Amino acid sequence: MEAYRSRRKPKAEMNVVPYIDVMLVLLVIFMVTAPMLTPQHIPVELPKVASEAMPALAPHQVVTLSVQADGGYHWQLGDDPGAGQASDTTFEPQDMASQIRTILQGQPDTRVFVRADRQADYGAVAAAVAALQQGGVSQLGLLTEAP
Repeated sequence: MEAYRSRRKPKAEMNVVPYIDVMLVLLVIFMVTAPMLTPQHIPVELPKVASEAMPALAPHQVVTLSVQADGGYHWQLGDDPGAGQASDTTFEPQDMASQIRTILQGQPDTRVFVRADRQADYGAVAAAVAALQQGGVSQLGLLTEAP
């Protein structure tokens, strides 16, 4: 009987299989929910133009002004022109000049892009560009989609 007890010693190692199972379940949950957590974008149908993407230089703060087909203007602040936090208010071109001036005073190397809907009135886009110019923007990018 004594020989039988000496063979069955308690194991002092941790069983990690349940922890791996929990980790994989959490990974699947995060993979499914992460795309749902991205901010909602302003629906803008960009014109399709055959052009090449510009090379990325150094990371800068990016301000994107979206012009909707109905003439509404929305700001997006973020590192990516297609992402970021969008405002829910509609701005007038007079307000844009003072707001972009405030942003540029804080970070003068801010890049400014305009996303205009294909159906947007040319006058609305021109008014936005003029307001940005009055606010101190010297370089402006226009965003399009590849065909």
